[in-house]
Amino acid sequence: MAKQQKGFVQYIAQGSLVKQILIGLILGILLASLAPEAAKFVGLLGTLFVGALKAVAPVLVWILVMSSIANHKMGQKSNIRPILFLYVIGTLAAAVVAVIGSVLFPSTLVLNVNEAEISPPQNIGEVLKGLLINVVANPIDALLNGNYVGILAWSISLGIALRHANESTKLLMQDLSTAVTQIVRIVIRLAPVGIFGLVASTIATTGFDVLLSYVHLLAVLIGCMVVVALIVNPLIVYWKIRRNPYPLVFECLRESGVTAFFTRSSAANIPVNMAMCRRMNLDEDTYSVSIPLGATVNMTGAAVTITVLTLAAVYTLGIPVDVPTALLLSVVSAVAACGSSGVAGGSLLLIPLACSMFGISNEIASSVIGVGMVIGVLQDSAETGLNSSTDVLFTAAACQAEDARVASEELPQR
Repeated sequence: MAKQQKGFVQYIAQGSLVKQILIGLILGILLASLAPEAAKFVGLLGTLFVGALKAVAPVLVWILVMSSIANHKMGQKSNIRPILFLYVIGTLAAAVVAVIGSVLFPSTLVLNVNEAEISPPQNIGEVLKGLLINVVANPIDALLNGNYVGILAWSISLGIALRHANESTKLLMQDLSTAVTQIVRIVIRLAPVGIFGLVASTIATTGFDVLLSYVHLLAVLIGCMVVVALIVNPLIVYWKIRRNPYPLVFECLRESGVTAFFTRSSAANIPVNMAMCRRMNLDEDTYSVSIPLGATVNMTGAAVTITVLTLAAVYTLGIPVDVPTALLLSVVSAVAACGSSGVAGGSLLLIPLACSMFGISNEIASSVIGVGMVIGVLQDSAETGLNSSTDVLFTAAACQAEDARVASEELPQR
C-alpha cells in the first residue's frame, strides 16, 4: 500500500503533465455532465489555479528579466531582434488570413445596440497612448495590476542599471530568480487539478447550447486560427530553421497551447512557457525577455478575432469592402492586437477601433463585443492558445536558428 501511494505521488510530481491535463479535462467533462451542481462547486479549483498563475507571473517576469539582463555578459549575443521580427510578421500574417477567411466565408451577426456602456479606444493614437502610459506606470502599481508593459520597462531599466553592480548583488538576483522559478514549477504541477475545475464549471454553467446560433462565425474564427497554427506559423518557422517545423509546432501547441486554452490568459501562461523554454535548453537571456514580451505584443489570435468580428459586422450592415480597405484592416488589426491586454477577452475591446474604419458607430461595435463575449467560451480559449503557443514557438525557432548558425561557423575550424 505504501509503495502504491509512493508511486502515485511520484507520478503526480514527475509524470507527463500533458497526460495529466487530458485526464483532468475528461474528468471535468464527465462531472459537468453527471453532476452539474458539483461541477460548479469544483470551479473553485480552477479559480485558485488561474489566480496562482496570475499572482506569480508578474513577480516571475520582474525578477527573471532583471536578473537576466543584470547578469548578461558583455559581447554575449541574444536573439530578441529576430524574435520581434517574427512576432510582427506572424501577427500581420494572421490578420491577412482572417481577411481571406472572412471574404471566402462571410458571416453575419444578430446585433443588439442596447449593450452596456464600454470605453474602447477611439483610434490607433489612443492605443499607442495607453501603451506609453503603461510604460511609465508606478512599478508597484504595475505589479499589483499585472501591467506587463510597465513591468517589462522597469525590469529592463533596473537590469541595465544593475549590470555595473557588485558580483554579490548579481548572485542575489540569480538566487531570487531560482527561488521564484521553483515556486512556478510547483504551481504548474497543479495545472491538471485547475483545468479539471475550469472545464467542469464552464460546461456546467454555460454549456454549449448558446454557441449553436454562432456555429458559422465560430467555424470561421477557429478555422482561421487553425490555418495560422498549422500552415502559416510552420512556414515562418521553416523559413527560420530550414527543417521540418512540425515537431516543434506540435510540441508548442501540446504543452503551451493546451494550458493557455483553459486559462484564457497569455499573461497567466507565462510561467508555463518559461518552463517549456527551460526544458528545451533555450538561451535564458533570450526567453526570459521574449516570453513576457510576447505575452504583451505577440497577439496572432487577437488579430484574427478583431478582423473576423469586424468584417462580420461590415457584412451584416451591407457595407462594401474592396481589396485595399481589407489590406488596411489587416494592418490596423495587427497594430491593435499588439495593444490588447494579455487577459481573457482583452482583444474584444479593440473591435470598435477596427469598426471605426468603416464608419460603424460605437453603439453597434459594442453589440459586436457582446457577440464576442457570448462565443468567448471557445473563441477566447482558442485565441489565447494560439497567442501563447506562438510566443514559445517563435522564441524556440530564433534560438535554434542561431545555434545552427554558430555550429556551421565552428565546423570549418574543426
